Amino acid sequence: MAAELFAKHEGRLRKAVDALGSGARWSPFPESPRAYDETAPAAGEERFTARLGRPFELDQPSRSVGRTAERSPYGIDLDVEYPIADADVIMAAAREALPEWAQAEADVRVGVCLEILDRLSEHSFEIAHAVMQTTGQPFLMAFQTGGPHALDRGLEAVARSHVALGRVPGPTRWEAAGKREAGTLERSWRVRPRGVAVTLGASTFPTWHCYPGLFASLATGNVAIVKPHPASVLPLAIVVETARRVLDDAGFDPDVVLLAVDTPHDPIAERLVTHPAAAVVDYAGGTDFGRWIERNAAQAEVFTEARGVNPVIVDSVDDLKGTIRSLASLASTYSGQMCTTPHVVLMPRDGIDAAGARVPFDEAARSLAAAVEGLLADDRRASDVLGAIRNDSILVQIDAAAEAGEVLLASRTVANPTFPGATVRTPVVVAVGAADRGAYLREVSGPVLFVVATDSTAHSLEVAGEAARSLGALAWLVYTTDDEVAASAEQAALDAGVSIALNLAGGFSSSQAAALGDFHPTGANPTGNASLIDPGFVTRRFHMVGVLHSG
Repeated sequence: MAAELFAKHEGRLRKAVDALGSGARWSPFPESPRAYDETAPAAGEERFTARLGRPFELDQPSRSVGRTAERSPYGIDLDVEYPIADADVIMAAAREALPEWAQAEADVRVGVCLEILDRLSEHSFEIAHAVMQTTGQPFLMAFQTGGPHALDRGLEAVARSHVALGRVPGPTRWEAAGKREAGTLERSWRVRPRGVAVTLGASTFPTWHCYPGLFASLATGNVAIVKPHPASVLPLAIVVETARRVLDDAGFDPDVVLLAVDTPHDPIAERLVTHPAAAVVDYAGGTDFGRWIERNAAQAEVFTEARGVNPVIVDSVDDLKGTIRSLASLASTYSGQMCTTPHVVLMPRDGIDAAGARVPFDEAARSLAAAVEGLLADDRRASDVLGAIRNDSILVQIDAAAEAGEVLLASRTVANPTFPGATVRTPVVVAVGAADRGAYLREVSGPVLFVVATDSTAHSLEVAGEAARSLGALAWLVYTTDDEVAASAEQAALDAGVSIALNLAGGFSSSQAAALGDFHPTGANPTGNASLIDPGFVTRRFHMVGVLHSG
């Protein structure tokens, strides 16, 4: 079977490779739930429901079965028990599975990875419910990011790996005439994977952040240990279960992919990433732990991504109402818990130009607050936009923000009509001065929006640049009708190592990320050192070893 899988999926792979070269947006996984068989949504929800209140069975090494810190932000009972891992035991199992997988032909590994992605696509609705109920995402977002968008990133990693492995030189023959006699040398190259790869899952987008590193590691010959975030285990447990079934069907040891679950009382993430056998580490999450991994996992090749500070810089606009609506939507979607959500809007204190009219800072700021309030006025609509608050620390951030400046819009509690136990809060909008940097220049996750009065647009760019260099940033969103300002903003973003989006409105946002057609993030500032998925994201996972023979 393993030899047949590459041929089965070769057409899809070729299209993915072409998209890598062109940068054109392409995806084989429909992002609309309506594009799937009409029975798929109900079947997926039924499979998800059947997981609840029972042990999640995986035939892999574990020391016990127990519960994690996994709780539904929507208030339903999950009550799933998982095999609890021991760091040394699971590392030993991974190392035992490594030789056969590493020695398999590259196209065989790529074919297996493509088959895993294909089977995961059949679980998109089940995974969507698992993502929704462990992260607090609204259902449509959970479906798109947990299913097709994550699969796109996984396919991108496999395609990029296929390209990189295809550039390994084939056997060569050298013939040289020496002073005494002619000689022939034959050289070949072997791919040596780094070894055991550890992927640490994120609490917000568990599959989207997991797939790039997981599939890049597998395709290049490494074995993988998937360590979910304790609050969002179920989505990645389903992923590992699916991968292990494909591996077994293809004749490989299922321990090529292992699930490492821990308990709140005995966390193992630090032990896994610093284990002598951990050769690759992929991490997405809070900045502090990401930097800890970079400092302490010296034995491994480390790839990190965090959130930093992602500001909006408003200089001038053609359509003030449209811009305000777009910003209100960005601040509200998934309760501001996305890593790309802008929590800071920088505007000159003497106002902005809107289609030739000068709009004072106070008026623009209050218009933004009013737009947020209007968008979320109806509880049913607000629930669909906001999702649910995933942990209590976010509630603390809301309260702290309200004490940092002038509250333009207070956060209110929303009653979710479908899930009465859900914790839902609207954004708090706060006006502050640029000098109060301790209030707004910090990592925030939740429904918090600071509107900051700066001296000028040039000052706004200066503040954004300093924040990116010290705290990191994933993206800047800039609004200006002035070509010179746009050029200055683009150069400032380049200097700071931050992706920039200019004058996005309507259906586009600064969080728009398309696999095969972008690099997200840059890896060029303290937010992290990885970029999804540039060539280095793949090539740093293996080495080439030369073998020379005298003919």
